[in-house]
Amino acid sequence: MKKEYLKIDKVVGSLVEVSGIEDVFYGEVVDLITKDGSMKKGKVIKIEGDHVTIQVFENTSGLSTKNASIIFENQAFELPLSRDILGRTFDGLGRPLDIGGEVYSRKKSNINGRPINPVARKYPRNFIQTGISSIDGLMTLIRGQKLPIFSGNGMPHNELAAQIIRQAQLGDGSNEDFAIVFAAIGVKHDDADFFKKNLIESDAMDRVVMFINYANDPIAERMNTPRCALTAAEYLAFEEGMQILVVMSDITSYCEALREISSAKEEVPSRKGYPGYLYSDLASLYERAGMLKDKAGSITFLPILTMPNDDITHPIPDLTGYITEGQIVLGRELFQNNIYPPVDVLPSLSRLMKDGIGEGYTRKDHPDVANQLFASYSRVQEVRALAQIMGEDDLSELDKKYMEFGKAFESKFLSQGFYENRDINTTLDLGWEILRILPKEELTRLDPELIEQYY
Repeated sequence: MKKEYLKIDKVVGSLVEVSGIEDVFYGEVVDLITKDGSMKKGKVIKIEGDHVTIQVFENTSGLSTKNASIIFENQAFELPLSRDILGRTFDGLGRPLDIGGEVYSRKKSNINGRPINPVARKYPRNFIQTGISSIDGLMTLIRGQKLPIFSGNGMPHNELAAQIIRQAQLGDGSNEDFAIVFAAIGVKHDDADFFKKNLIESDAMDRVVMFINYANDPIAERMNTPRCALTAAEYLAFEEGMQILVVMSDITSYCEALREISSAKEEVPSRKGYPGYLYSDLASLYERAGMLKDKAGSITFLPILTMPNDDITHPIPDLTGYITEGQIVLGRELFQNNIYPPVDVLPSLSRLMKDGIGEGYTRKDHPDVANQLFASYSRVQEVRALAQIMGEDDLSELDKKYMEFGKAFESKFLSQGFYENRDINTTLDLGWEILRILPKEELTRLDPELIEQYY
C-alpha cells in the first residue's frame, strides 16, 4: 500500500530526510511531488527508527520542506528488460536516451541484483579475444573473470575501452551469442560522443547496450548507473543464455560520488575520506560477474578506473585488487613514449589466465611464450638500469641483445594501431618473432620441443 507524507524535515544536496515513517524498506522507490506538480524520483538509502533518508535522482533545487509531498511506492527500483535492449542507449537510471522509445516488458529486475551463491558458481574457462596483443598474450581475459584496468588521468583508457568493445569476440570460432554492456560513469559529453560515434562507425552498436551518466547529471544517478548495467548483463547472460562482457569507465567517478553522498549523510570517513564500507560496496558490483553451473551464459567484467596521482596504493585500486582476479596497468612512461596501448606488463597479471589458455583453448605454446616474454622483459629492466649507470656501449653482447629485445617488444608487440585487430595466432607468432632476437640458451622458460618447432 502506498503512503503519502506531506512534511519534509531537511534537504541536504541530493538527500531528503523525513521522520515519522512506518513500513518502508531499504532501496524502496520514492516519488517526490513538488508544489508545481512535477515529480522527482528517489530511493531510501538509510533507515534509523522512524527517520528515513532519501536519495533523490534529480536536482533538488526549489524543493521545499513544507509544500512538497512524498509517496513511498512499496517496491524496489526495477529495470524493464528484454532482448530488444541490444543496440539501445540509456541514461544512468535506465531511461532511453535514443529515439527507440520506452522498453515495454513484463520482465522487470531489481537493480540491486541477486546474490550469487558461491556453491552455484562455475569455474571460469575459455578466453575472450580482445584483439590487443598485450592483453591476449600476457594477461588473457577469461570468461566470467573480473579484470580491472588501472589507468591515470590523461591516459588513453577511453580509447582502449572503445577498441576492446569494438574488437572483443569469443575464442575458438565460437558461435555462441556474444554481447557487450557498456557503462560510462560521470563522463564528459565529448567522451560519450566519442564512444557512440566509434561504435556506430564500426557497426558494433547492434551488440552493445550503453548506459551513459554524464558529468553534469545529478550525482545520485551515478550510484545507479553500474547497477543498471549489471542488471541488464544478468538478464542477457542468465535469462537469454548469452556471453556478456561488461565494460565500465570510470569506477573512480562512482567512488567519488559514494564519498560525496557518505559525507552528506555525515558518516565517519575512512581512508582519504571514502566511507568505511567502500570495499563491500565495490564487492557488491564486482561479485555480480561470473558463471553459474546451471546457466549457459556468463558475465565477464572489465572495469576501468583512474588512479589519482597514478597511485596504485590509493583506496580505489587497492581495494579493487583484493576483489578482482588480476589487473591491467597502464604505464605513464610508455604513454609518454607514444606507445599505444601503454600496458605496463610487469605489474599486470591475470590470475585465471592459466586455466583458459594452452592446448584446447588458444595454442599449446601460449603459456610458455607468455612466461618467456615476462621473464625476458623483466631482465630488460635490469639491463636498462645498468646501462644508465655505465652506458650502453659498455654492456656485454648478451645485454645488448636484451636491449634490442626490449625495444622490439615495446615497438612491435605492445604497440599496435587503434584499428589493428590481432587474433591470438598473430599475437603468439609475433611473440616468437621477438624472442628470436635472443640466443636459444636464454629461452629457459620454453619447452625444447616448442623451440624446435617455432624458433
